[in-house]
Amino acid sequence: MLDDGLSTIAGSRAENDFGASAGECAVLDGCKALANGTRLAVLAWLKDPHANFPELEPDTAELGVCVGLIQRKAGTSASTISAHLAVLQRAGFLIPTRRGQWTYYRRDETRIRHFTDRLHRAL
Repeated sequence: MLDDGLSTIAGSRAENDFGASAGECAVLDGCKALANGTRLAVLAWLKDPHANFPELEPDTAELGVCVGLIQRKAGTSASTISAHLAVLQRAGFLIPTRRGQWTYYRRDETRIRHFTDRLHRAL
């Protein structure tokens, strides 16, 4: 089992089939999500969407940034950026909002802060 410090900071002693607590899994999942340059860049861009996406429409800015703009900036295919966004969403770093046929993403600052706090205490 991993160092018990991770399970203590998450407030959970429940373990999965591999002996890792729920808290350890959350920290590890977050680290895995961040272990990719494109995903790190997306999180950095979304920290200041107006500066990084000048074409962002004012009436949709509160929803986040649409996938198409993120894809263009990343220079990847639609399927690749969708996979990256899904990983970040599952890790709790992004909040998706559907409006019609479009999906917009914004950072979940509260969840990001909780993750960095847990990671800091663990290390």
